[in-house]
Amino acid sequence: MAENIAKGGEYLITQVSCAEVFTPEDFTDEQRQMGETTEQFVQNEILPHMEEIEKQNFGLVVEGMKKAGDLGLLMMDAPEEYGGLELDKASSMLVGEKISYAGSFSVAFSAHSGIGTLPLIYYGTPAQKEKYLAKIISGEWCAAYCLTEPGSGSDALGAQASAILSEDGKYYTLNGTKQFITNGGFAKLFTIFAKIDKEHFTAFLVEKDFPGLVVGPEEKKLGIKGSSTTQIILDNCKVPVENLLGEIGKGHKIAFNVLNVGRFKLGAGVTGAAKMALGVGIKYANERTQFKRKISSFGAIAEKIADLNADIFAAESLVYRLAGLLDKKLETIEKGIPNYYEEYQKGIEEYAPECGIAKVFCSEVLAKTVDEVVQIHGGYGFVSDYPAERFYRDERINRIFEGTNEINRLLIPGMILRKAMKGELPLQAHAMKAFESLMTPSFEEIDENELFAREKALIKNLKTIFLILSGIGVQKFMDKIADEQEILMAAADIAIQIFALESAVLRAEKIHAASTPRKQELLMAAVKIFSFSATEAVSTAAKKGAFYIEEGDTLTMVLSGIRRFAKYDATGLLTAKRNLAKAACEDEKYLF
Repeated sequence: MAENIAKGGEYLITQVSCAEVFTPEDFTDEQRQMGETTEQFVQNEILPHMEEIEKQNFGLVVEGMKKAGDLGLLMMDAPEEYGGLELDKASSMLVGEKISYAGSFSVAFSAHSGIGTLPLIYYGTPAQKEKYLAKIISGEWCAAYCLTEPGSGSDALGAQASAILSEDGKYYTLNGTKQFITNGGFAKLFTIFAKIDKEHFTAFLVEKDFPGLVVGPEEKKLGIKGSSTTQIILDNCKVPVENLLGEIGKGHKIAFNVLNVGRFKLGAGVTGAAKMALGVGIKYANERTQFKRKISSFGAIAEKIADLNADIFAAESLVYRLAGLLDKKLETIEKGIPNYYEEYQKGIEEYAPECGIAKVFCSEVLAKTVDEVVQIHGGYGFVSDYPAERFYRDERINRIFEGTNEINRLLIPGMILRKAMKGELPLQAHAMKAFESLMTPSFEEIDENELFAREKALIKNLKTIFLILSGIGVQKFMDKIADEQEILMAAADIAIQIFALESAVLRAEKIHAASTPRKQELLMAAVKIFSFSATEAVSTAAKKGAFYIEEGDTLTMVLSGIRRFAKYDATGLLTAKRNLAKAACEDEKYLF
């Protein structure tokens, strides 16, 4: 029933059972087959052409998109009545994870199948879908999304592109410039945002051949060189009135709701890229010898391999837990109702904080992974003969895509606090209890016979830290907390680590009994390693937040509470790291 489905942000004030979370081990045979199909497509159709794609042979990209369409990989989110598959989010995210192995091609694919296609699916009229959707989901036409402008990136509503209705009411004339448009060089259909009468922010479906649409030159980029990134210049571009998408003045709904989807899909994609990069790093560490030993046998390298396995395990657990939350919510919406996609978007928006968390946490895990993979390669990681160099360059954009990580860090606690202020989350009552716990120290007995008992107690304590800081922050600044960006950033770091850690622990607990003895030991190791690093990250962010908010006796009390609640007994940490690294080097890949 819908009332039993967790609300967005609710994880911070509730205890979650492992039975409630979706994990990669829960995939159906059909979902696994979809993942394998995607992997084979990348292996057979994209990787053999990677060198040419990196040289911007976009004909190969367009051809690859058509082949992806033939396999059904572009129609996962499209409604069945228009020839789509209308699959669940777990399937969609699994394909997003597997397509990431295709490097720059995956950027074109993701932009097309995500932000390029979803505005039409969610907000298009039947006539618009009839005209364009079959072309898009088959790969016959490529799609692009035009929101950013030279002077407006994170401030999307600051866009200057304008739209004026003609005197005969038959078309709009669009003027302006859109910046950093993925697929700009070869897309046939653009979702373009402009302000009608320079006031009403609105979306339009614009064909490449409409008079007045000019494609700018390719940007010379640091990475993802095999993807097309151009300006789209609107020079008195004439767009028929029937190509207005959604409602006049409601373009922000399209822009922001589609970005939520882009964020969780990006989380899946970068997690797949991290797995692949780690595998490459481990293989190199096993091949490279120094001082007559494989470098993978050295503790300095082994520790990196262990840490990355644990981080990626947390990222993967987080992504598919979110997929499960979204799918449970969306299943409650009755298909065929007149406002189906409006309710559908509300269902996704419910988990906007978790979508932001997936984007930030997973992109930063990839950043750490490729950095360490370059380091494992040493000097060879810095030359383009080895893939580590491309991984490093290609990764960087992911912390900017779909809203920068800074913007997302501001949004995560901001959205959670807004839910609380609307009465949707009883955050204040829980914050008061958490603050009271500072003055009445109590120590919970941990049942060492219970699986992951220490980690569950830790998660509960880290949630208490978040509640204390958010409580004193709101108490001091009230609704002006939205302007205290440094405090929100610290709160976001705590909320992100809690969701990642809880996801990892719940997944490990859920699959432990059915795992082999070897895998059980590795699960225990991964949880211990990540619990330690997450605790350190929360402790640092919490202390920073405390110094930002309080002073005097209250500050002393809060800092004392942070020290008490951010304690984790990581006895056996070195053994855990050595075991995890040894197993990863034996298997030459990410372990889970």
